[in-house]
Amino acid sequence: MDFHRTKISYLITFFLVFTLNAQEFKVVSPNTNINVDLDITYKSCLTINYKGKKIIDKICIDVMTSDKRNFGLNPKVLSTNSIIVKENIKLDIPNKDKVIESEFNELTIKFDQENELIIRVFNDGVAYRFVDNNPKSKNIIDEKMDLFFNDETLTYFPWEESMYSHNERLYNLTKVSSLKQGDFCSLPVMFKLNDVKVLFSESSLYNYPGMFLEKKSENTLSTKFSKYVLETEPAIFDPTIGDQIQIGAEEESDRTQKIVKEANYIAKLEGRKKLPWRVFIISDNDRTFVESNLVTQLSESSQLEDTSWIKPGKVAWDWWNANNVYGVDFKAGINQETYKYYIDFASENNIEYILLDEGWTKSTTQIYEANPNIQIEELIEYASSKNVGVFLWVLWKPLDKDMEGLLKLYSSWGAAGVKIDFMKRNDQYMVRSYEKIAEVAAKYKILVNFHGAFKPSGIERRWPNVLTYEGVMGNEQNKWKVSNFPFSDNIYPVDPEHNLTIPFIRMAAGPMDFTPGAMTNVNRFDYKWSPADLSPPGFNALGQPLSTQDNMHAINTRPMVTGTRSHQVAMYTVFESPLQMMCDSPSLYKKEQDTVDFITQIPTVWDETVVLEAAVSDYIVLARRSGENWYLGAMTDWESRDFDINLSFLNENTNYSVQIFKDGINADRNAMDYKIDQKTTSSDTPLKIQMSSGGGFSAIFTKN
Repeated sequence: MDFHRTKISYLITFFLVFTLNAQEFKVVSPNTNINVDLDITYKSCLTINYKGKKIIDKICIDVMTSDKRNFGLNPKVLSTNSIIVKENIKLDIPNKDKVIESEFNELTIKFDQENELIIRVFNDGVAYRFVDNNPKSKNIIDEKMDLFFNDETLTYFPWEESMYSHNERLYNLTKVSSLKQGDFCSLPVMFKLNDVKVLFSESSLYNYPGMFLEKKSENTLSTKFSKYVLETEPAIFDPTIGDQIQIGAEEESDRTQKIVKEANYIAKLEGRKKLPWRVFIISDNDRTFVESNLVTQLSESSQLEDTSWIKPGKVAWDWWNANNVYGVDFKAGINQETYKYYIDFASENNIEYILLDEGWTKSTTQIYEANPNIQIEELIEYASSKNVGVFLWVLWKPLDKDMEGLLKLYSSWGAAGVKIDFMKRNDQYMVRSYEKIAEVAAKYKILVNFHGAFKPSGIERRWPNVLTYEGVMGNEQNKWKVSNFPFSDNIYPVDPEHNLTIPFIRMAAGPMDFTPGAMTNVNRFDYKWSPADLSPPGFNALGQPLSTQDNMHAINTRPMVTGTRSHQVAMYTVFESPLQMMCDSPSLYKKEQDTVDFITQIPTVWDETVVLEAAVSDYIVLARRSGENWYLGAMTDWESRDFDINLSFLNENTNYSVQIFKDGINADRNAMDYKIDQKTTSSDTPLKIQMSSGGGFSAIFTKN
C-alpha cells in the first residue's frame, strides 16, 4: 500500500476579509508564484494569478442538489481552516516518481448548508473540491464550473462529437473565442495564455460522472456531464461501419449500447460525498506538465495491503499486426500454434506478457470459453512454463453482466490480466463500473488494462492493479484513414506532431496505452532534394513534393507509422505506461533483433523523472531513473533538432557505460535507418543529440 512517509500540518496565516457586502479569501502557493483569490459575496468565484498576472479571469463554481441546496450561491460561512501540508507519498506502481514530495497550502471553508469547499494551492497548480456532509440520500442535479478567459486565450482542444466516446482525440490549437457555441471537449485540456499554460483535468473521480467542457457565450467554457443513465438497450450492428447504430439491420451490436432514458440529474448520492478534485496545472515552463504528479497526489491512497503480485512489464501484442506471423510451418491466425509462437518470442526476449486480443473467445459475447482453435488453459500453462503471463481481451458489455463469475473463471485458468474494451461512457454508472472491475480483479489477482476508456482520474492509485488506460489517439489509428476530426485535414493524424503533444496533455492525467513499437517507419519527405540525386523519392512524376499521405498507407494487416524507428523506440522512455505494448509482429521483430534488444532493456515504471528540454507539440528530452540506471528519451516533431544535454542528473565522479539508439545518417530518406552506439561518459560530459525530421534518440546509462 502507498503511504505518507512524513506529514506536517499546522495553522498558517491567510487573508480573510469581511466587509458589509463581500467575503474574500486568498490562498498562495508555497513558492508564492500562484495566487488564488476567492470571492463568495453572492456566488463562489475564484481568480488565478501566476507570477503577478491574472491568467484565468474568473472561475465560478456551484453544486445543485435535489434537496434544494446550492453550494456556491449566496454561501454563508460557518468556519474556516487553513493549513500547510508537506508529505512524501510513496507509490506502489510509479509512473514517473517512486516518492512524490508534495507540498501545498490548503483552505477549507464550511458553509451553513452542510457542505464545504476545499482549495489547495501547490507550486505547480491549483485544485478545489466540494464536500457534501449531509448524510441523507439525494441527487446531484448539476455541478457548475464556468471558466472565463480573455480574448487572446488559446486552447489545445480535444473536440468530442458525443459524450458516448472512446475519448481518443487530437489536440488542435485554436482560440477559445474561435470555438462555436456548443463545441465541447473531453479532459484533459490545455489553455495557453501568452507565456503561461494551464492544463485542466480532474482527480479522485469515484462513483461520479466524468466532466466535459463546453463553449458557451463569448470566451466562457462550462461544465457538461452525462445524465444518470436509467435505461439502455442494445444498439444495432452494421458490419460495414463496425459498432455504429444502423437502423434496419438485424443483428445486435456486441459492444455498443443505446441510451434510451436518462434522469434529470447527473449523480445519485447515498450519503456524505467528497466530489472530485478540479485540477489546474499551471506553468510558464512546458517541462512542468510532464513532471507534474498533481493528479496522482490528489487521488486516494491504495486499497491494497499486498501489491507484491502486481508486475508491470511489456506485452507482445497480436491485434495491431493482425496475427501476421510468417516464416513458420503453420497457418498463422487466432490459433494455438500462433500464440505459442508469441509466447516463445516473449520468453526468448524477457517480455513479461502476451495479449490475446479480440477473436480468442468462442464469440465476442460467448466469453466463458475459447474458440475451437485455442485450448486456453493449456496455452496459459505453456506460457507459465516459459515465465510469460497472459492477458485476455474482453468486451465491457458482456463482462458487466457477470463480473465476479468471469474474472474468477479467468483467474482459475491462470490468466494474469484482462484488457477491457468499448466502455465509451463516463456517466456515474460507468465510472462506478471501473471501480468494481478493479476491486473484483484485485480479489482474484488480475491486472487491468482499460481500453476504449476515459482518461485516468485516480482509480489507478486506489487500485494499483489498474496498470494503464487508452483514452488516447495511439498507434492503432495508423491502421486506417481518419478524416472526421474537427480542424484536421490529415487523414493520418498520429504523426510526430501529435506524438509530441500528448506527453504534455493526455499523459499529465496518467498512464496511456499508446501501443508503441512499430517497425515499418516512413518519412514525411520534406527534405531538400539535390539534382545530384538520380531518383528523388520525395517527389512525384511532375516534380511536386509528396505529402505524408502520399508516402503513408493504411494497411490493416501490415501497418506502418510516420516518424523514424528511433522515434518509436524513444516512446518506451517518454510515454508512461506500466503495461507497455510491443505492437508489431514477432516475425518482424526477429528480423530487427537489435531494436528488440534495446527496447526490452527499458523499464515500464520509474523511480525518478527529470525533463531536460521540452516544448508542447515540438520536442522533448527527458531522463528517468530505475534503480541505479538512467534512461534518456528524446523525440522531435517534423523539424530536425540538435541538443547538447547536460548530464548532471548522473552521479558525480562516476563513469557510465552508455548504449545509444539514434537516427541513422539517412533517416531523412529512410525512416527505418538507425544506428546503435556504445560509449563511456560521466556527469560532466555533455551528450550530443541529433534527431532527424520526425526522429528520436534513446540512451541507457549503466554504472561501470
